[in-house]
Amino acid sequence: MKIVLYVFGILILTFGISFTLQSDLGTSPFDALLVGLSNNVGLTVGSWEIIIAFLLICCNALLKKERPEVLGLVTAFITGIGIDLWLFLLHDLVTPELMLSKVLCFSIGLVTIGLGTAIYLHTNFAPIPIDRLTLIIQELTKKTLFFSRTVIYFVFLILAIIFKGPIGVGTILTVCFGGLILHFFMPYTKKVIDRLVCHDANEKDHSI
Repeated sequence: MKIVLYVFGILILTFGISFTLQSDLGTSPFDALLVGLSNNVGLTVGSWEIIIAFLLICCNALLKKERPEVLGLVTAFITGIGIDLWLFLLHDLVTPELMLSKVLCFSIGLVTIGLGTAIYLHTNFAPIPIDRLTLIIQELTKKTLFFSRTVIYFVFLILAIIFKGPIGVGTILTVCFGGLILHFFMPYTKKVIDRLVCHDANEKDHSI
């Protein structure tokens, strides 16, 4: 059940990322960096997701003074494929032109990103390296998820500007509300996932 929820969460997350990209209002600093690298250096957005993930895994290992969490590359690989797949599927289907439709598209994406991240994080399978970094900073600073997420967003915002990623009003909104939305969904998704996992475990016990 946890593996199913893990994949489901990533699919929701990448769906939301694709919606923010299609809104043309700007996306999260991290995703803006991926797009900037894709446009200026080459390779797909999903490919850069995997490459940056590898660098973050090394960074996380140094901060925690532990061995690199190589399993995080599995999550990054699935996420990269998910982003490229959703962008391919939504490229012609979701093309908002009016400002209202762009705002709606971005809003759906931002909320969906928070929901998908909260779902897969609670499976404790293998967090995306940037989300693992969020948790590490929270642990080291003793601050909230909102604080640690905002710090990370600020760093990637600078990098995204350097590589000319799609920075816009949506980027600012992501920096301001991305961590808050994740913080909002975390307790609710934990309750639902705990119930599903316990229910699945009980069914297995009865079948035995």
